[in-house]
Amino acid sequence: MKLSVVIPCYNEQDSIPLMLERFKEVIKTDDIEVILVNNGSTDNTAEVLDTLREKYTFVRTANVEVNQGYGFGILNGLSVARGEFLGWSHADLQTDPYDCIRAYQIIKEHGGSANLYVKGLRGNRPLFDRFFTSGMSIFETLYLGQALWDINAQPNIFHRNFYESWNSPPHDFSLDLYALYLARKNNLKVIRFSVQFPKRKHGKSSWNTSLRGKLKFIKRTLDFSVKLKRNL
Repeated sequence: MKLSVVIPCYNEQDSIPLMLERFKEVIKTDDIEVILVNNGSTDNTAEVLDTLREKYTFVRTANVEVNQGYGFGILNGLSVARGEFLGWSHADLQTDPYDCIRAYQIIKEHGGSANLYVKGLRGNRPLFDRFFTSGMSIFETLYLGQALWDINAQPNIFHRNFYESWNSPPHDFSLDLYALYLARKNNLKVIRFSVQFPKRKHGKSSWNTSLRGKLKFIKRTLDFSVKLKRNL
C-alpha cells in the first residue's frame, strides 16, 4: 500500500455517498486506501458506512464509539493505516477528494521523498473566514517562530516516518497545527498547493457556526500553542 487517506466522519451521513463516488472517479490504482472513521457520530453515519464499505474496494472503516475530538478520529485511522504515505482530509466535500490524489502526485514528482509534507492552501472563502485565518496564521507564525499559514487547510499528506516520530499529538482541531509545526521544525520540505473551498453541500460544521464558536476555537488553539511551545 502506497497511500492511506484518513477521513474522520462526524454526522456526515449525507456527504459520505457523494464523497465515495468522487474517490471512485479519481483513484486509478489499487495501492491507495481510504480509511473512513465513524468519529462517534449521533446520526446514521455508522449505518451508511456499514452499507457502503463493501461497494468500494479501496475503503476500510474504523469506529470510535464516543466522539473524543476531530484529532482523535484521525489518529484512530492513522493507527491502522497501511500506506507508506499517510494523510487526512475532511468528509464534508469542502475539500475535493481529488486533492488527496493531487498531493500524492506532487510527492511522486519529487521522487517519493520521505522529507516532504504536502498540504492544501484554500481559496474561494468568505471575507470574514479569510480575515480569521490570516489573524490566526500571523499569531502562530510569530509566536511559534515557524511559517504557519492557513493551518486548517486540507489535505495533509506525508511519509509514515514523520507520523511515527509524533509524541502525544492533540485529540482536537489542534492536530493540524501540531503536524504543520512539527513538519516545519523538523525541516521537512513543506509544499503548499491551491485548493478550492466551496460551501458544504450537506450538514453543518461542528464548530464554525457562529462568532462564539470561532472564539472557543481560538481559545483552544491558543492554549495548545502555549503547551506546544513549552514542550517542543
